[in-house]
Amino acid sequence: MGSSDAAPGGRPGARELVLLASVFGVALAGLVYELVAGTLSTYLLGASVTVFSLVIGWFLFAMGMGAFVAQYVPERHEARAFVVAEIAVAAVGGTSALALFTAFAVVGEGYVFVLALVTLAVGALVGVEIPLILRILKQHVDLRIAVSHVLALDYLGALAGSIAFPLVLLPWLGAVRAAALLGLLNVGVAWMAIAVLRRGIPDWKPWTAASGAIAVGLFGVLVTGAGTTRWLEDQLYQDEVIFAADTGYQRMVVTRWHDDVRLYLNGNLQFSSIDEYRYHEALVLPPLLATRAERVLILGGGDGLAVRRVLDFADPRVVDLVDLDPAVTRIFTENSALAALSGGALADPRVVVHHEDAVKFLERTTDRYDVVILDLPDPNDADLARLYAVSTYRLALRRLRDGGALVTQATSPYYAPEAFWCIVATLEEAVQDGPVARSVHASHVQVPSFGEWGFAVVMPAGVDPATLPVPAGTRFLDAPALAAMWTFPRDMQRRPVEVNRLGDAVLAKYYKRGWTHYRQ
Repeated sequence: MGSSDAAPGGRPGARELVLLASVFGVALAGLVYELVAGTLSTYLLGASVTVFSLVIGWFLFAMGMGAFVAQYVPERHEARAFVVAEIAVAAVGGTSALALFTAFAVVGEGYVFVLALVTLAVGALVGVEIPLILRILKQHVDLRIAVSHVLALDYLGALAGSIAFPLVLLPWLGAVRAAALLGLLNVGVAWMAIAVLRRGIPDWKPWTAASGAIAVGLFGVLVTGAGTTRWLEDQLYQDEVIFAADTGYQRMVVTRWHDDVRLYLNGNLQFSSIDEYRYHEALVLPPLLATRAERVLILGGGDGLAVRRVLDFADPRVVDLVDLDPAVTRIFTENSALAALSGGALADPRVVVHHEDAVKFLERTTDRYDVVILDLPDPNDADLARLYAVSTYRLALRRLRDGGALVTQATSPYYAPEAFWCIVATLEEAVQDGPVARSVHASHVQVPSFGEWGFAVVMPAGVDPATLPVPAGTRFLDAPALAAMWTFPRDMQRRPVEVNRLGDAVLAKYYKRGWTHYRQ
């Protein structure tokens, strides 16, 4: 390592302190690369719990392999090996998000193979770093001190990365540019290492030049990453992408083709402006018609389209809208073209927006409502399936006044019939546990963008939803259409299913099984 301010076996000197400081940056970058791979894959593949678990497990395995391989680096090449590892992880990790996005757009189903290769490469390089730093430091610093300092800084850097990624890097830069920025951090660590370990790296000049070239490339990704991501998304979606952002909670994309505006969250279609009225009238009108609607609670629906139907067909005193992601409500409030889709409903003074987890809101609020509307994302993983658990429905029913009505969207009874009837059965169990006499009714409508779609409605006992009076001003529902909603043909009729509970998330299994079978 050359001369040092610390005698062998002593405490860290100036150069050793520089190396120790680099551990923080190395750990921060390594964790962010892992989070980038997991987050981006969740956006593209869905199934967040499964994807994140597999990415983290594979990444940790690769780190272990890298740490194992590090033992074979000869002592005389330790400094050079560390610099090369930093340059390599800067190049591979810094472009990992761009590579994954490109792979999904180009190879489609082969994306998982590319994900495995990228994660293996980045993880192995990250795994090499810490053993090499420890081997370099132990030549001049007491091993006990070196190990404690390196591990402490490694954990601290990981903590910093876990905080910075969701709060700063992802919402402000997006996955592609966040990875590039951390790649530049690795280049900076390589330069620091060259500066303090130069005597141990006879060929340091070519490596300095190589790291400089990589820095230029990563800076280019940092500058052009937003535009490149937009171009790649244009390849993924049939229509023009007019807005795209990593919100910190999800990937939000809005597309347009002529008059058809579509919202995608994590690649899943949320609505098409051409036919959303069919979905929202079928969702909102039955509970509104079954009871008075002075106080209405909507869980989800940050685009404001369900709010619009409530305001169109009722005259509530207050509508509480609970949506986790402020970016969704903000874009559908501030963007004039998107706000027009809901008729500016989110800006109505009767509408109060809460940016909060739906379950947490139900747990903390003491308000009671005439109508509760659950317009939530499909339960395609265990995290989303908890929103459809019997415990969640019990919370929602407690917030419902005695003569009130509740409705939830319930995915497709045709494409995922087990999931649909699981939601109905779960809601029935929640209703049976309550002190108020209520009944659960299953319904379905045809929405061209989605196909056959289903709902489950809780009504006061004795109310027949098929005979409710349909108000003027609807675009889809009339008396015959409303009556037809509650009858199911043979291929969508009820089947035996389990109730969805927090502990097993059986709904997510039903959902995946149904939609996977359909897509095959």
